[in-house]
Amino acid sequence: MKNTKEGKLVIVSGPSGVGKSTICKELVKRLDNAQLNISITTRPKSQNEVNGRDYWFVSKKQFQMHLDEDSLLEYAEVFGHLYGTLKDKVNDALLADKTVILEIDVQGARQVKLIYPDATTIFILAPTQQDLAERINNRGREGTEAAKERLSGASGEIAAAQRCYQYMIINDNLEQTINKVIQIIS
Repeated sequence: MKNTKEGKLVIVSGPSGVGKSTICKELVKRLDNAQLNISITTRPKSQNEVNGRDYWFVSKKQFQMHLDEDSLLEYAEVFGHLYGTLKDKVNDALLADKTVILEIDVQGARQVKLIYPDATTIFILAPTQQDLAERINNRGREGTEAAKERLSGASGEIAAAQRCYQYMIINDNLEQTINKVIQIIS
């Protein structure tokens, strides 16, 4: 796979609860020609999520089929569930001169950077560890144990990101953070 695409690839990552999904959705609204990639996942769909809008929800067997066919640009296991990015969706969008936004974790970002070394990498942080804990708990998406697991995983994720991301942005004001990310992309 060549790195001679016309579009731009942007990777946005961060621990659970830092606002990256909100930021990514706003980027698509505010940037011309931007497209948020929809990842596939084996995790169960929450009641507010829509298949094909939030994620493509697939079985472990379907996910394995994508692995066997080498149709994933990146994949990772996160909190016991598999997540991946379909190569053809990203390639088609880049060939159409789109700014493709990947909302993926650090493991996936490393894999993508091997294929697309010019991809822009942005890591979103909460202002403090306490803020992160409050945000995870206030989301109400998971039980107490899952929230604790996400919080404990955040430290390792942040340490890994400091070594390989170009930009680290503290999301202490959502509007300012969105504007900073837009400036970086532009």
